[in-house]
Amino acid sequence: MGRNGANRSEWTFLTSHARVLLTISRDPGIRLRDVASICAITERTVQTIVTDLEEAGYLTRSRGHDGRRNHYRIVQGAHFRHPAEAGYEITDLLALLAEPGHAPGPAPD
Repeated sequence: MGRNGANRSEWTFLTSHARVLLTISRDPGIRLRDVASICAITERTVQTIVTDLEEAGYLTRSRGHDGRRNHYRIVQGAHFRHPAEAGYEITDLLALLAEPGHAPGPAPD
């Protein structure tokens, strides 16, 4: 039985912050409305998360070549914030999850 009647099967491993960063890492020129659609959150929430990620030093944003769209860059060398994962770089997680459908495991013989 779930806590306070909540369905325990609704939780996920990745936070919205991780999901937004992963989505941007897959397409650095993506529009925030498309990130919102992929992550199943509002565009306003995505804007807030992108600002959080930028302020924390995980992401930079600049104007794309067309002068209209933003272009995002994942900051290399940025580490997880929680002390339990502090020695690990964010880019390692992004690399692991970068290829949809890629299951990590032993190399084929």
